[in-house]
Amino acid sequence: MKALHLIGVPLDLGGNRRGVDMGPSAFRIAGLGEQLASLGYTIADKGDLPAPIPETQDLRDEHKKYIRDIAKVCTKVYQTALESLEEGAMPIVLGGDHSVAAGSVAAAAAWAKQSKELPIGLLWVDAHGDMNTPATSLSGNVHGMPLAALLGQEPAELAKIGTFSPKVLPAHTVIIGVRNLDEREKVAVRDSHVHVFTMKDIDRQGIASIVEQAVNLAGNGTAGIHVSWDMDVCDPGIAPGVGTPVKGGLDYREAHMVMEIVADAGLLTSFDLVEVNPTLDVRNATAQLGTELALSALGMKIL
Repeated sequence: MKALHLIGVPLDLGGNRRGVDMGPSAFRIAGLGEQLASLGYTIADKGDLPAPIPETQDLRDEHKKYIRDIAKVCTKVYQTALESLEEGAMPIVLGGDHSVAAGSVAAAAAWAKQSKELPIGLLWVDAHGDMNTPATSLSGNVHGMPLAALLGQEPAELAKIGTFSPKVLPAHTVIIGVRNLDEREKVAVRDSHVHVFTMKDIDRQGIASIVEQAVNLAGNGTAGIHVSWDMDVCDPGIAPGVGTPVKGGLDYREAHMVMEIVADAGLLTSFDLVEVNPTLDVRNATAQLGTELALSALGMKIL
């Protein structure tokens, strides 16, 4: 049975609400490692990568706050996740804010290119598009920019992590569950030509149909699929512990259906679980939900 490497990244420089640095601990308290081991996997917890706190750092640039420090952490994420993949293990990156995906997806892309000579497919499961740039962002918060960087745009400090750019191609990139885009970001998403399934699409077509389409788009002609899962894609009723909650998200069964179809496809190479903020949570419910979703993604069967 495959080895799984848990990589904690207690980074909260990318957003404007403190607390997501405690996300990795929340997943461990929820028993993520032990429950994955019960499925028969070999688990290695790599601990937490070092990440600075805002109080000790110089802001430097209001358009991309703490970008140098974030890029350093993401580079370490890239190196650590790539080592796991090269060892034949699946890295599971526990955030921390969503900027950590600039490192984890870069690692999956590098592994796909080196070992399979193919691109990586990406499912970006999120209430937000995360395709702002320093030029379009109203807040300067970098957790709203990682997908733009992975597609080869700004911020350049994240886009240049690894040995090549872009890390992912629009044809193999799918956003699922989006329902809150800035006006300028809407233009960026449309112009990028990535595939987008909004909550409206899910309501109209049903979650199973949407995810089957998404897996086909991300999986065909690629070395596999990286899933980058922001817990705010779920409705705040089931995932209250997130920094940027948006009403009308995935319900409990819809969220599990995404992961179950991913598991059935057998294409998962690596994934992220990010943006859990225990200071806003209720009895660790959001990390517990994320743990359950990880189990679904890794093949836990109902029957």
